Amino acid sequence: MGLVSVEDIWAAADRIDGLVVRTPLLECEQLSRELGRQVLIKAENLQHTGSFKPRGALNAMLSWQAEGRLGEVAVSFSAGNHAAAVAYAGQRLGVRAVVAMPRDAISSKVANVRRYGGEIVPTDDLMGTCSELAERHGCPPLYPFDLPEIIAGQGIAGLEICADEPAPDLVIVPVGGGGLIGGIATAVKALAPRCRVVGVESEVSNALGAALAAGEVVRLPGAPTIADGLAAPFAGTCTLAQAQAYVDDMVTVPEHAIAEAWPAMVAATRLLLEPSAAVGLAALRTGAIEVPEDGTVVLVASGGNADLGKLSATPT
Repeated sequence: MGLVSVEDIWAAADRIDGLVVRTPLLECEQLSRELGRQVLIKAENLQHTGSFKPRGALNAMLSWQAEGRLGEVAVSFSAGNHAAAVAYAGQRLGVRAVVAMPRDAISSKVANVRRYGGEIVPTDDLMGTCSELAERHGCPPLYPFDLPEIIAGQGIAGLEICADEPAPDLVIVPVGGGGLIGGIATAVKALAPRCRVVGVESEVSNALGAALAAGEVVRLPGAPTIADGLAAPFAGTCTLAQAQAYVDDMVTVPEHAIAEAWPAMVAATRLLLEPSAAVGLAALRTGAIEVPEDGTVVLVASGGNADLGKLSATPT
């Protein structure tokens, strides 16, 4: 299987045109002053369902539909954001969405899935339950990140970044399973080859970083993280290969740094964001990422499906 190309991403953009929001790239004056660099926010929290995920889900389902592989049911697993995206895509395409979700999934994310008509199967074994559901319904599993069609769909955000800021110096991307950074890095490197693309993970959930270090897929035992949207149990072969080819660096940040950056980023941007979207700011504040002098920094705000009770309880 070959790498996803920028041509694949352009094709995905044409395929899902009109079904997703063309999200803005917003200047954040407060963070620009704090960091002494121009800071731009790619506001994926404003996407349908509150995260970047519908880009990949729609591209995969439309691609499968054109190939005759999409039936009446789409099956997947997710902690929440991808599940909502599959439900949204299913609603738009007239396909029933059935998703395996953790029993302790955030209530706002559960409600988001149901808002779009998704059927939830609570489980302690996401992958196993997803496989069983796919076999039962006779359909391929629509994995959250490790599919070329998913990577290509997520990469559309990279095309949009470069359309709005043709010469960014640094793009910082939250990382779970690696689909988003794989797609964005592919697009950015094609359109702005001198730009650095850096991924950020929680230090307790670093599936892609561990895979890059090992040179192969690494399955994590699983640990709770405030950035639940990044808690992938592994980074797959597709996302690993894409990151090896296009991602400049990966860093991790401690949980307390994410917890501190989350309300600060919400306050600075005036955007409703989830903790996963704040890991880039956490990396900048802790010095995990070197910032270019007089450069333009893009922070990808991956989603906004937050537990507001936890936000109000988080110290600033």
